Amino acid sequence: MRGFVAFAETYGDSVVLAARTIAWASEAPSPARRRNRLLTVRRFALAMHAEDTRHELPATDVFGTDRHARVLPHIWTADEIAQLMSATALLGQPGAIRPLMYRTLFGLLAATGLRISEALALRVRDVGEDGLIIFATKFRKNRLVPIHATTRRALDVWLRTYPGRPDDPVFRSSAGTGPAYSTVITVFLRLTRTVGLRGAAGEPGPRIHDLRHSFAVRSLQQCGSDRAAVARHMAGLSTYLGHAHITDTYWYLQATPTLMFGIAEAGEALHPGDAS
Repeated sequence: MRGFVAFAETYGDSVVLAARTIAWASEAPSPARRRNRLLTVRRFALAMHAEDTRHELPATDVFGTDRHARVLPHIWTADEIAQLMSATALLGQPGAIRPLMYRTLFGLLAATGLRISEALALRVRDVGEDGLIIFATKFRKNRLVPIHATTRRALDVWLRTYPGRPDDPVFRSSAGTGPAYSTVITVFLRLTRTVGLRGAAGEPGPRIHDLRHSFAVRSLQQCGSDRAAVARHMAGLSTYLGHAHITDTYWYLQATPTLMFGIAEAGEALHPGDAS
C-alpha cells in the first residue's frame, strides 16, 4: 500500500482511481504479483468507498482469475540429504567454521522439519536438555521440539567447537553474527547444483523448504496402515511442526509409494471383497 500511495501521489491523486490502480499493478514483474497488487488496493478502496464514493473500485479480473498452482514438493531421499551435507565440505578448508555450520544447519532442518527462519532464530540458550525451544513462530506459538540423540550429538559437536554466549545465534559466522536468509538460500542453491540435485538457474529443483515437507512425509510413513496410529501421529506432527491447525499439516503431505501402499492396505481392510 505504501508503494501504491507513493505512485498515486506523484499524479496528485487524493482518492483511489481504478485506472491508477491498474497502472501501478501492471508494473509488478509477474502475473501473480500484478493480481495481488490489484486486489490489495481494491480491498482498501472498498473500505474507503463506504465513507467516500469518489474512491473507485477496479474490476477483480483485470489480470485474469486466480490460477494458483501448488508447487510440487521434492521429497528428499536419505542419500540426497547425505549428498547435500557432504557437499558443505566444498565451502572451506577442513576445520573452517563455514562447512561445519552449514552441515549442522542442513542436517537439523532435515532431522526436525524446522522452518529455516526458526533455525536461524535459535539462540544458544534455546538448546535445552529436552530439545529446542522455538519462540514466537509463524503463528506466534512457542513450542518444544524434542530431537533425536544423533541430532543432539551433531548439535553438541557444533556448539563445543564454536561455543557462544546464551544470547548468541546457534548458527553464526566467525564474526559471531548469524547468516542472512538470502545467504543461506544462495549457499543451498550452489551446493545442490554442484552435486547435481538441481539444474541451471531458473530450472525447477529441490527447495530448502522441501526438507520440511520430507520430514512430515517420512515421519508419517512410520505409521504403516494403522489408521489409529495415523490419527494420533497427525495430531502430534501438527504440534511438532508448529501449525495452528491440523489442516495446515495436511498441506505438507505428498503421495509416496510407501504411503500409497498403506492407503491401499487400509482400503482393502475396510472393504474386503471376494477374491474368487
